[in-house]
Amino acid sequence: MNVERKDIISLVTDACNTGAKQEKACNIVGISTKTFQRWNVNPNKQDGRIAPKHTPKHKLSALERQRIIKVANQPEYAKLPPCQIVPRLADTGIYIASEASFYRVLNECKQLTHRDKSKPNRKINKPRALTATAPNQIYTWDITYLPTQVKGIFLYLYLVLDIYSRKIVGWQIHHEELSVLAADLMTDICNREKVEKNQVTLHSDNGSPMKGATMLATLQELGVVPSFSRPSVSNDNPYSESVFRTLKYRPEYPEKPFADIGVARDWVKCFVQWYNHEHRHSGIKFTTPVERHTGKDIEILVARTLVYKKAKLENPNRWSGEIKNWDHIEEVYLNPEKGKSEVVENKAA
Repeated sequence: MNVERKDIISLVTDACNTGAKQEKACNIVGISTKTFQRWNVNPNKQDGRIAPKHTPKHKLSALERQRIIKVANQPEYAKLPPCQIVPRLADTGIYIASEASFYRVLNECKQLTHRDKSKPNRKINKPRALTATAPNQIYTWDITYLPTQVKGIFLYLYLVLDIYSRKIVGWQIHHEELSVLAADLMTDICNREKVEKNQVTLHSDNGSPMKGATMLATLQELGVVPSFSRPSVSNDNPYSESVFRTLKYRPEYPEKPFADIGVARDWVKCFVQWYNHEHRHSGIKFTTPVERHTGKDIEILVARTLVYKKAKLENPNRWSGEIKNWDHIEEVYLNPEKGKSEVVENKAA
């Protein structure tokens, strides 16, 4: 102990000699300044603290601990947690120890894991990383609720988004969440966008409409590859979450619930027109989804760069550095691997 104490004194002293404050040096090694000063006066003095020597009165004996382990591993108790074992033993007129003692002893012996009939937690891997380099390569879709004037009754907005261009490529509103309705929507989108087999990957969460037999069969027929989020992980489908947030935070979003499905469809139709053709999206360098979907954004961004360069040449004093980066975004990632740049806005789209 004295050797360790001398080493600590030496370390703190060296640190102080090089300009460190004594208090901070002591904090780093885990002692107080008073302890250091006391040790420094007499480094060979033994620790004066008296360690507790008493044994708890109710400590389990070695025989009792062995009995707990033996009973807990009997066939009728092997799959049960202590909270189930102790009452069952009591029902047979036997009391060995409390539930807490059972838990403590089994934990020390590493016999607590999954002592019940439930399946052990399985590791759910993150969805495979997807990269879009052009429109109509990766779609993401989801369903959101739209309130009606009848409490507890909702309309369901099905919406499909192209992650590369952010264009809403298709949407429908229905009274129900059904796999067959989602399948009809995807069939219509593939026809309008002229999607070929094995061209598009469709990402969604794990809801029943997404994984229903009709939907999966339709995707197989269309040659669309399905991709799914992890259960209860909304971050695996950020683009759909973002567009729904944009929709519901629009100033024009009705303050009162929709009167009927026709009113809801009219409103969403206007929103989609604005979003696709007018909305300058921050995630695609403030161009519109349709401009990026059709490739016109490249020309727009080049022209915008020239405007900025010209402005800097005409008045260089107003520029402290380089002009704003208007380079075209070549790749967009969904659930990228660590270290990959993810072009997803945390704020509303």
